[in-house]
Parts: sequence; C-alpha cells; structure tokens
Amino acid sequence: MKVYVRVKGEWLLVPCKDGKSTVRWLADEALRRYHLLDQQGSGKQAPQLREVRKMRGALLCLDDPISDCLDDNDSIIIVTSSDKPPKPQSLEDLKFGNEIKDINHKPAEEYLYLDGASLSTNDLMLLGKGSYRIKLTAEAEINVTKARELIDKILQEKKVVYGITTGFGNFARTVIDSDQLEELQYNLIRSHAAGVGEPLSVEKTRMLLALRINVLAKGYSGISLKTLRHLINAFNNSCLSWVPVQGSVGASGDLAPLAHLALGLLGEGKMWSPATGWADAKEVLAVNGLQPMELGPKEGIALINGTQLITSLGAEAVERAYYIARQADVTAALTLEVLKGTSRAFDSDVQLIRPHKGQIAVARTLRALLHSEFYPSQIAESHRFCNRVQDAYTLRCCPQVHGIVHDTIDFVQEVITVEMNSGTDNPIVFADRGEIISAGNFHGEYPAKVLDYLAIAVHELASMSERRIERLVNPALSELPAFLVKDGGLNSGFMLAHCTAAALVSENKALCHPASVDSLSTSAAQEDHVSMGCFAARKALQVVENVERVIAIELLAACQAIEFLRPLKTTLPLEEVYKVVRSRVRPWDKDRYMAPDIEAVTELLRQDHIWVAVRHHIDYYLAPQELETRVFSPTAVMVGEKQRAKAHVHQEKCLINAKKRLRPSSP
Repeated sequence: MKVYVRVKGEWLLVPCKDGKSTVRWLADEALRRYHLLDQQGSGKQAPQLREVRKMRGALLCLDDPISDCLDDNDSIIIVTSSDKPPKPQSLEDLKFGNEIKDINHKPAEEYLYLDGASLSTNDLMLLGKGSYRIKLTAEAEINVTKARELIDKILQEKKVVYGITTGFGNFARTVIDSDQLEELQYNLIRSHAAGVGEPLSVEKTRMLLALRINVLAKGYSGISLKTLRHLINAFNNSCLSWVPVQGSVGASGDLAPLAHLALGLLGEGKMWSPATGWADAKEVLAVNGLQPMELGPKEGIALINGTQLITSLGAEAVERAYYIARQADVTAALTLEVLKGTSRAFDSDVQLIRPHKGQIAVARTLRALLHSEFYPSQIAESHRFCNRVQDAYTLRCCPQVHGIVHDTIDFVQEVITVEMNSGTDNPIVFADRGEIISAGNFHGEYPAKVLDYLAIAVHELASMSERRIERLVNPALSELPAFLVKDGGLNSGFMLAHCTAAALVSENKALCHPASVDSLSTSAAQEDHVSMGCFAARKALQVVENVERVIAIELLAACQAIEFLRPLKTTLPLEEVYKVVRSRVRPWDKDRYMAPDIEAVTELLRQDHIWVAVRHHIDYYLAPQELETRVFSPTAVMVGEKQRAKAHVHQEKCLINAKKRLRPSSP
C-alpha cells in the first residue's frame, strides 16, 4: 500500500509495503524523505515529529499498525514541533479536508472554442471531465467587447439603468453613487453566496463554470473581456470554487450557486485545484499563477444571473439517461431470452400501425438482438414447441414503454441544448441597438419542466426492470433455480439484490413528484413566481443514477441465469454482452460480497460498454431493410403451412440478398 503524507505544505508519496509497520515508522520515513528533498544534504536538522493526523482531523496513535487505521492511497498530515498548533477544524474543514490534490492530473491539450451558440450536452460533459480547455471564438470576443462598450457609455453619461447604477431586486429604485458602483458588485457576490448543503463535485463544477462562460460569450451580459478571460483561465487551470447545491429557487436564475462560483474567483471562500486540493481561494489562485478577479460596474450581476446550475445538471442527467435507455433495451432483450420469451410482439408491422418514433426504434433494436437467421439462438430454438402464447407486459411491451422514454429524452435534450446556448442574463445588453432591457430570460421554467418530465419518463426503465428481476429470481415464473443460485437456503443468491432494486424504484417514485409545480414568493414579492428548477435537476440526476443501478442488477441477474442454460448459447450480440459483464464479474457459484459486483456493472453501463458491445451487430442486422418486415421467432404462430412456407422462402431470399451486399463485422 501507499500513503500520501503532507509535511510543511509539501506532499510526499510513501510506499508502505503490506501496511504492517507502525504509524510512527510512516511519520519518520516521511520526515526523512522531506528532509532529504528539502535540504539536499545541507546539514540542517530534520523536522521533529509532534503528531500525526488524518486529513479529516483525527489524531492517529503512533504505535498502531498502518493498515489498521489507513487505507491504500489515504492521506495524512504530519505536524512537526516547529509548526503552528493546528486550529480547531470547522465542519467545512472536516467535510472537504480529505480531498487531496490530484497528482495524476494531466491538463487537456485540445481546445474547445465557445461562441455561446453551439455547445452540445456531450461537449459540456467532456468539458466537465477535463477533456478540453476553453478558448473564445473571434466573433465572441467582438460581441463581448461591444456590449461592454455600451456599459461604459452608460456610465459616462450617468444614466440610471437597473443593475448597473441601481440596486437589485426590490432595491431596483435605489440609485447608487458612481464611486460605490464597484463596491456594489462585490457586495452582491458576497451577500448572494448564501447557499448550503453538499458541494458540487469537481466534474460538475467544471460543467457549471464552462456553461457560464458559454453564456457570457454570447455578448449580451455586459461583462468585460478581461473579466471573462479570468473565468476562462480559472477553468483551464481547474481552479474550481466551492459551490453548495442548495439555495436556488430557479428564478433570477441560480443566484446563490453562481455567486459561490464567482466568490472563489474573487479570492474568497474555498476553492479546489489539482495542485492544491481544497484550500483558501486566494491561495489556490496564487499557486496556479492567477490573481483574484476585479469587478467593474454591472459585472457582479452578469456573473450570477442565469439558469446554468439547472442546465448543467440537466445536461448531465439527459446525457446519462440517453446512455442508460439504450442499454436498458439490450438488457431487456437478454432477460427475455433467458426467460424463454418470444420476439413475435416486436414484429415491424405491429409497430407501424402505432408509429411512434421511439416504439419503432426499440422494437428494431430488440429484433436485431434476438433470434434470427442472422443471429440464431440455441436458447430460443430449445423452446420452439412450447405452449406459451404471450409474455408478461414487462417483456412484451418494451417497445411501448421504453419507446416513450427514448422520445422523452430526445425532447428534453433539445430543450436543454437551447437553454445552454441562450442569453439568460438580466438586464440584457443589446449592443447593436444601443439598448438595455430588463426582462425574464433568467426564469428556469423551461429546464425545470422538462427535467421533471425526464425523471418521470426515465423512472419507467427501472420500474420495468425491477419486475423483470422479480421474474428472473422467482422460480415459479422463471423455471430457474430460486434466486439464481445453487444450494438455495445455504446460499441466498440474488434475493437482496432484488430488494435493492425494489428500494431504488420506490425511492424514484417519490423523487418523480414534480418540483416545478411549486413556487414560493421571494425578494419581498419582486420574484413572486419561481421555477424550483435546481431541485428538479438534482432529482432528475438522482433518478437516473438509481435507474443505472437497477439496470445493472437486472443485467447481472440475466447473465447469471444464462449459467443455468449452458451449454446452450444465445445470439452473437447477446453473447458479447455476456462476455463484457463476465470480464468484470465472475459467475455466482456461491454467496459472496455482492455490492462490488453491482457497482462494477453500473460502471460498465455509465461508460456505455454494453451498447458498444452490440452496436455493430445491430447495424449489420438492420442494413438490409427487407428483413425488417417480419419476425421469425421459433415460437411464432402462423395460420397454415402455405403461409409458413411462403414466409420462409421470403426470408431466405432476403438473407441471400443481404449477404451479397454485406460482409459480417468481426465479433
């Protein structure tokens, strides 16, 4: 094992082998290394040990074995006799003190150019992951400069304009003296940084900062190019403010979260960077070669008015929903296969007489994955002559239920994308018209409503999945061993995994209550209708996370069910799914610690690996459109031998034509 050790502000990595040595040995070794590196043999005396603390503040006993009180990659602080006594830690220190610097951080080499008009949800996710740095387009720089010139002109002419020479909200009629306009901006940021709760993760804060930069790049806010470049430099150095998630009502935008975002850039509050971990914002900026931002008139309100927290969280929710929805289709196909269901209900003609886009698409995917002449299934052939007429709704109605989820995701993504590239400031600066208008683009109703809708729709994937898990683990419904394990009773198998899925589905039912139907008047009735969009976004993201885990449990259960059907094989694409899962999780021969398996498969889904495993197979199957007319399931019921023979001849012709045009992709 290895431990990160902080000595006098420097971080050292100390290998500890098996962790059987004592904390005292670890401290002495860290001090020895520090002295060697710091003094370079100068002869100065090494620092003397006083105490050792964990990053969360807990004092460690020097005689304890390392492995008893520390984990691999844990972090500690060594206090020496020359150090100042550690100050009592606040709750905030305890909460964030354990987040150390990212020693493996590699700054992105590529740039993404922002113009305020063309950012996609996928772009924003990649910016959050640190895949790109940011630059402005030349056109964006011109637009930002024009808007600022109009602000400067208003200041020179000493006009009274809301948010520039007046107070804010209910103080809109209070005119501020010209020599206090800069102080007004700082007061605004400090007073509005009143959020509470857990902080955004590093990735989510990057997304928030990137999205705010994109909106400011439109050139309707009146911010100076110098100040906007401060934001860009902070992003490119991953200097990220502490932003609590609670406190926004979603009208006048996400005022409190965006104020916290700006506060760190002013050198106040807490901030994180790869080089420092969590520390005072001024220190973090200095370590990264940056100065605290200086605000001119109008720039404070330009930094905090907008829907960027709602929208950035919403962008992540809709992107992750997109990935899990298509992989839920694949998982449902595998479950239908091991439960020996029929694909007859997915016939293309059935879908065409109710031609919803999502329904048609899901049915096509299911047909491509299940038994066909392209991809025969031994499991499907094994129950060719069974007497089952139809399957349960969670199997038979996948196109109808999953389909509307896909359509909802498409709709929500369109709205979120528009919102990401919209001017949501107030007041709005129209440089070309020489006019400033106080309006309501900051109101978060659009993203709030669609994110409530997204949560309601995506929840159905887990609702269907949990019922399919029940069918897999219940021997009365599956004809498989109870809870998918040998020696039932001695082993419990997937009994509690199903309970976890049920718990998550029940939790989602509560989370799906719309946040945007509520409103509370704020700001002395000036803001008398609000969207509650931030809570809608947070809930939507939580629902998606819960759905990911439920689908992971179903995928685990379906792969386990295959073990009891061996040596029979399923279709080529579904065997690929099985291989991907088994690359991370071995079969269940007897009970073991299950939570890591669920998390491992959840991570596969988040990384879209299940879809990647089948995508080229689906494309190959769908290329010859002739095959999209009928489904030739082993359990299909057709009237008369002539019709059956005719269908078989048609199928053979289609297959011959397809093989002439296509060469199968290698599995």
